[in-house]
Amino acid sequence: MSKGKIALVTGGNRGIGKEIARQLATKGFRVILTARDPKAGTKAASSIKGDVGFLALDVADDKSITQAAESFGKESDRLDVLVNNAGIYPDEGVDILTATRALLTETFQANTFGAIRVIQAFLPFLSRADQARIINLSSGYGEIGGLSSGVPSYCLSKLTLNGATIMFDQALRSRGIAVNSVCPGWVRTDMGGPNASLPVEEGADTTVWLASEAPHSLSGKFFRNRHEISW
Repeated sequence: MSKGKIALVTGGNRGIGKEIARQLATKGFRVILTARDPKAGTKAASSIKGDVGFLALDVADDKSITQAAESFGKESDRLDVLVNNAGIYPDEGVDILTATRALLTETFQANTFGAIRVIQAFLPFLSRADQARIINLSSGYGEIGGLSSGVPSYCLSKLTLNGATIMFDQALRSRGIAVNSVCPGWVRTDMGGPNASLPVEEGADTTVWLASEAPHSLSGKFFRNRHEISW
């Protein structure tokens, strides 16, 4: 059990994020679920059994990130686990030959730059925790061997997120903070669709394992099904 530990999950109002929050709550974490939409986020938090609160946070908006960190700091002086789950998948009907700068920018703002800025904003709280952990939700589409010309902005955003994971590990390992990326697999959510191969419970499993049970010495790596995979 992880009683007394605090975890923050971005994009936690539905899908994998909500399931990660639910599983962490069952393990005794105080979970802070974040979402852009306060109504959806509050509803999601109240539907999960355990110690779960809501914090408004739009990862594509620096002002929102700063305000969320300030609000968090009024309730707690530390953060044990940060799960960067929030993201978008807007590539339907485009490929690398037709993707616009606007599309690429929108996706990177949510999937990549948002995670980087959230880590930066919440770093003071992570630094005060004993063996803090950061988990970035990536994708097989972010693997070098998994890139697809038909999913341009999403693939590139997750590839870059993996690069950020490596850099944050380099910068934070000496501070005792573990940083990893996770591929949850193809999961039946609004994003993954009804034909996906995995239930949401399995999609959340590796992230929850890294947050709670995995050796803290595991850092700067990319995981799927609790096993390290290549970048």
